[in-house]
Amino acid sequence: MKRSRFSEEQIIGILKEHQAGLGAKELCRKHGVSDATFYKWRSKFGGMEVPDVKKLKSLEAENTKLKKLLAEQIMDVSTLKEMLGKTIEARLTQKRGDLGHDKEAIQSEACLCIGWD
Repeated sequence: MKRSRFSEEQIIGILKEHQAGLGAKELCRKHGVSDATFYKWRSKFGGMEVPDVKKLKSLEAENTKLKKLLAEQIMDVSTLKEMLGKTIEARLTQKRGDLGHDKEAIQSEACLCIGWD
């Protein structure tokens, strides 16, 4: 993502100028930003103070970190499930010779592999 030329403090200052009565077009011309950028800032930071913006930024960073941790955990769980499935398959294939083609015996052995009663 492209880094902004303006800090959060500067953006808040520009928005405060707008609240003080300057027109959006004037502010955009004065600070060299497009109308779309100004309105995006207003929708994101409108009514906030500098401490609020800093808190928002820290919460967004924490949220990103937590999403990454969740994704890693999901990958770990899916890998373990896949490995468990292969282990059960191998044990069943190995035991099939001892059990013959008796479906109930095979199912009960599968339950034992998983840990179900």
